[in-house]
Amino acid sequence: MKKLLYIGILFFIVFTYGQAKSINAQNNSIEEIVTVFQSGSSRELARFFAQGIDININGNQGDYSKSQAEVVMRDFFKKFPPMDFQLLHKGNNSDQIIYYIGNYKSEETVFKVFIRGRKEQNEFKVYSLDIVKN
Repeated sequence: MKKLLYIGILFFIVFTYGQAKSINAQNNSIEEIVTVFQSGSSRELARFFAQGIDININGNQGDYSKSQAEVVMRDFFKKFPPMDFQLLHKGNNSDQIIYYIGNYKSEETVFKVFIRGRKEQNEFKVYSLDIVKN
């Protein structure tokens, strides 16, 4: 009986540790994405892109590869250099689908940013990015 109790406790500890590690990795990802938007680095942002990503910037929408999406975001950051980025809301539709909403401020314009991603091998990968002028 004691053996079963020890196995149960061990299983609980391992499961709790795995969940905490996954949540911590997810939180680190969004904190890094916020920092990347604040700095305007398309190269760093592309690290979080899935192999295929849908980007919509003020109605100009397209499906891009990871490298094409980096170029699109580089052009966006050149045209609208970052002043600030603030995360407003985060949520999830399931264990795998996660979304974030934020405000991106450039010198003269404020944009609402909608980031949708999913967990792939314990990493957050962005598959959709909508940037809409406020």
